[in-house]
Amino acid sequence: MDINRIQSSSSSPLFKWKYDVFVSFRGEDTRNNFTDHLFGALQRKGFVTFRDDTKLRKGEQISTELLQAIEVSKILIVVFSENYASSTWCLEELAKIADCIEVPGQTVLPIFYDVSPSEVRKQTWDYGKAFADHQERFKENLGMVQKWREALTQVANLSGWDVRDKPQYAEIGKIVQKVACILAQKHLKLPHDIVGLDSRVEELEKLLALDSDDIGVVGICGMGGIGKTTLATAVYDRISNQYDASCFIDDMSKLYANYGPIGAQKQLLCQTLSEEENLHIWNLPKANNLIRTRLCQTKALIVLDNVDQVDQLDKLGMERDLLGKGSKVIIISRDEHILRSYQVDEVYMVQPLNDYNARQLFCKKAFKCNDVVRDYMELVCDVLSYANGHPLAIKVLGSFLFGRDVPAWRSALVRLKENPRKDIMDGLRISYDALESTEKEIFLDIACFFDGKNEAYVKEFLDFRGFFPQVGLRVLIDKSLITVEKRLIRMHKLLRELGRSIVREKSPKEPINWSRLWDYKDLQNILLENKEAENLEVIIVKNFSPDTTMRAHVDQKKK
Repeated sequence: MDINRIQSSSSSPLFKWKYDVFVSFRGEDTRNNFTDHLFGALQRKGFVTFRDDTKLRKGEQISTELLQAIEVSKILIVVFSENYASSTWCLEELAKIADCIEVPGQTVLPIFYDVSPSEVRKQTWDYGKAFADHQERFKENLGMVQKWREALTQVANLSGWDVRDKPQYAEIGKIVQKVACILAQKHLKLPHDIVGLDSRVEELEKLLALDSDDIGVVGICGMGGIGKTTLATAVYDRISNQYDASCFIDDMSKLYANYGPIGAQKQLLCQTLSEEENLHIWNLPKANNLIRTRLCQTKALIVLDNVDQVDQLDKLGMERDLLGKGSKVIIISRDEHILRSYQVDEVYMVQPLNDYNARQLFCKKAFKCNDVVRDYMELVCDVLSYANGHPLAIKVLGSFLFGRDVPAWRSALVRLKENPRKDIMDGLRISYDALESTEKEIFLDIACFFDGKNEAYVKEFLDFRGFFPQVGLRVLIDKSLITVEKRLIRMHKLLRELGRSIVREKSPKEPINWSRLWDYKDLQNILLENKEAENLEVIIVKNFSPDTTMRAHVDQKKK
């Protein structure tokens, strides 16, 4: 296996590193102290580390197996110690490692254990004596000695750690954290069809201030199915190895409903204190005490998903000042008011996908490729207009339409307008069902009549209806059910469809039984039936002409 092949392969996404870390060291100097502790710390983090066992060494020539291990290791660590340069074996390793500095995907990290970086770079003191011996011993092959010298200078000039006269435990922790940062991309476990995520991950990481030792608490908010959990999962998988402990509770609402606050605290403690899988906690004071005494010493990454009550956060007992230095917390909720009440540092609002990413995601699901199949262009535009950038809806509709012909697509689009898909609406309805009765009425009024209307006009109407709009509209905004942009009230198309389907659900084919009418055709039909609409509360329709309706009524009588 030569370096050129590795170079081309490692730049390909198909290339798989066999080892996370390779460590080059002088065994008699550090095997039973620093290097042993470093290996232990790397292994506890779950990194696959190649350890050069002395049993592999036979003769003076470096083994093929060891050279290949260097080629297939993502991170190459060199521990420079007092007698490192006296070993031709170590120098051969080093020359191979120096060749890997320019290989895409590989990283070389030097550690200066009991020698100064200057001594290594310039080959003075013990390193100078070692090279004097090598020049005498290999006078017939001084080119090899010169190659070793150049490798020493090249690697010693890289950014690394001088650990002389410093606490080994703390320095090893910094080294392991650096390794974790480099390997972070390796641990991304998201589905292959995710699109438009990189920029969102970067934005959330900036809000978390990962380089700061401050304790950071950031909220993620947005409507149901918009991608809040996907975003948090991506960030968690990417950075969790940088922390001493990590915890991802995927449904706080369900956990509290089934097991109460003690169940939530057990989950938090079991995940962050992984060695204690069977925690015997029977009351809140004991759990609170464990959180205070253990988490305060730990740099932790904690994600709490689907928080729907402030009480769920308060009773968890995870106060900011109880967390270790540099800890980060991500709280996911559909309700921005919950996040603000808990006093998060920042709130990240997840927006719908842009047109490019929406089309890309839909094509992955509907055509199993990245481009629109011929003859479907107009239909794809109609589907994407309906989904309006909502990832869940795009996935559901794309999967449903996959493999179907053009007439089937047209039929499906017509049916969507009358009967929205249940698997999309169910996810959105959770937020509606959590509303108080007055806020439900406001939501339905906006869905049926006021999307895109002036905020002052809508407030005046809702106030006339006795719905206290100053409070009610704020609740809908907090729960990501509406937005106000340039004094206009906006509602996502799918939420509008949800509201109208709720109005229709008890009598889908009988508008006379609905509480609201927004389509002039439905109003015409009611007038033609000449029946009393007992449940009707509000009529606001466009393109309605009483004269036209009466003529239609007369024509119907003549027939």
